[in-house]
Amino acid sequence: MRQVTAMPTLNCAGRPVARYDLRPDVGPGHAPRPSLHPVSTLGGTPVTESAPADHLHHLGVSVAVPDVAGYNFWGGRTYVRGRGPTALDNHGEQRHLAFKLCDPDGFVEDLEWTAGGGLLLRERRTVAASPLGPDAWALDLTFSLTNPGTQELSIGSPATNGRPGAAYGGFFWRAPKERRAPAVFTAAHQGEAAVHGRTADWLALAGGGWTLVFAGATAETRRDPWFVRAAEYPGVGSSLACDARLPIAAGATVVRRVVTVVADGRLDRARAAALVRRAVTA
Repeated sequence: MRQVTAMPTLNCAGRPVARYDLRPDVGPGHAPRPSLHPVSTLGGTPVTESAPADHLHHLGVSVAVPDVAGYNFWGGRTYVRGRGPTALDNHGEQRHLAFKLCDPDGFVEDLEWTAGGGLLLRERRTVAASPLGPDAWALDLTFSLTNPGTQELSIGSPATNGRPGAAYGGFFWRAPKERRAPAVFTAAHQGEAAVHGRTADWLALAGGGWTLVFAGATAETRRDPWFVRAAEYPGVGSSLACDARLPIAAGATVVRRVVTVVADGRLDRARAAALVRRAVTA
């Protein structure tokens, strides 16, 4: 294992495309966690935003969960059934432990999720960057969550706690907010209302001069519906707990893999589908 003394920078096709921040300075009440920011296209266009004024707890590309056994690893207020969004002293922290591998184009990291003075989850995170051509590259992110305890715990979301349509929690990408809302589409549907809360092999978010194409790369990930925002703010994530809480038995592990195409320009459906196929099978 190579010791790392600075924040790792991901390189692709000889260019820096992402920086990994082990502990973003988000202030109290925002569930500190490692995140990728800034992330950019090969042409240098930024495609992430971190701690924006509208949602200070949105941190570039991260793994964020609003309810792990009642603790908030998302940040901000917690949705409480019958009360709505509520400020609670229940925020957890994702702590970097070590890099098992750290190369210019990727890394393997061990983390622990702690809250309430105890350890709730152990995580193994794998991140890699690979080229897809002169104007596109792929970010491959896998996270494995293991319950180290002796009792089952479960992951929830505002949706499972009584807020319809708010099943966020898992992989989450906050894109830059621009003057116009980004276009969002899948192979079969167009528009935020049509794609939010649905499963799809891939989902594209296209802004001013950039396109992100997200794909679940495991059977379990493909079964997770997409959480999508475009009009209010640009963000895409997975839904670990959509209609019901996700249980993790003692000693068990939950694995999810999301591959994201990061492209210059605005892709159409055919180009988005072709690039994401290459990215997932690379």
